[in-house]
Amino acid sequence: MKRRSFIQKTALSGGALTLGGAMANANAPARPKEKHAFNLKYAPHLGMFQNLAGKDPLDQLHFMADQGFTAYEDNGMAKREVTLQEKMAKTMTDRGLEMGVFVAHNIHWKEPNLASGDLDKRQEFLNEIKASVEVAKRTNATWMTVVPGHLDLRQNMGHQTAHVIESLKQASAILEPHNLVMVLEPLNFRNHPGLFLTESPQAYSICKAVDSPACKILFDIYHQQIQEGNLIPNMEACWDEIGYIQIGDNPGRKEPTTGEINYKNVFKFIYDKGFKGILGMEHGNSRPDKAGEQAVIDAYKEVDNFL
Repeated sequence: MKRRSFIQKTALSGGALTLGGAMANANAPARPKEKHAFNLKYAPHLGMFQNLAGKDPLDQLHFMADQGFTAYEDNGMAKREVTLQEKMAKTMTDRGLEMGVFVAHNIHWKEPNLASGDLDKRQEFLNEIKASVEVAKRTNATWMTVVPGHLDLRQNMGHQTAHVIESLKQASAILEPHNLVMVLEPLNFRNHPGLFLTESPQAYSICKAVDSPACKILFDIYHQQIQEGNLIPNMEACWDEIGYIQIGDNPGRKEPTTGEINYKNVFKFIYDKGFKGILGMEHGNSRPDKAGEQAVIDAYKEVDNFL
């Protein structure tokens, strides 16, 4: 998905000599003497630190853990080779990184699918959910992202909502036996015009209608700042159905401290609510190269300092 393509294109350069004169691995950054202890489970993604860590996915996971991050998210995990999924899962287990969301299905950005009530499109979605169960098992994942797709402009909104709820009920029946959770992501009108699911109250009412532990809300702070604002009260109103949170400042969809959102206050609210889940760092870096990557780490240390 284009909106989730944040990977920078530059490569790590250089190497270093050890004190004994032997050449160190040029792609292995020096590990910090002491990890930072974050208060919440912030989850970077591949590419966010590739200049500091190197391009190899496993090296990037090690780097995240070295910095003190305790989670990782990967929207594209389902499309990675099975052998790489397994290697990444082992590395995450070894380094204490909890797996966050991956995208569970092919999102229909321009045409209606779940909202249409078309049975073939519903079956396509359910087949993708079944396949995502296997991805989740391999990668020790609990959450997977679901976006119901485009509006059906030829149908009443009530009918569309009923179609979406029925599809999600059937998907929940697939996921429940495996203790897996699909998280519904409302998206903003500016970046993604014409989509069915846009606001947190809408997602809340759908989750209540589906009535399953396998169907919760993905509250993306960036999207909801644009779509509805009033972040903390809206999160409070939806709290019992929020299963996952994502981060991005606005404007720009970069790391916290680069835009208008007071992330220190938002994170304190989330912490005070006792949230034990993952907060996905679904944003780009505001500056390029190693300096920009270090700036992301420093920004999270700053806004996480709310106690």
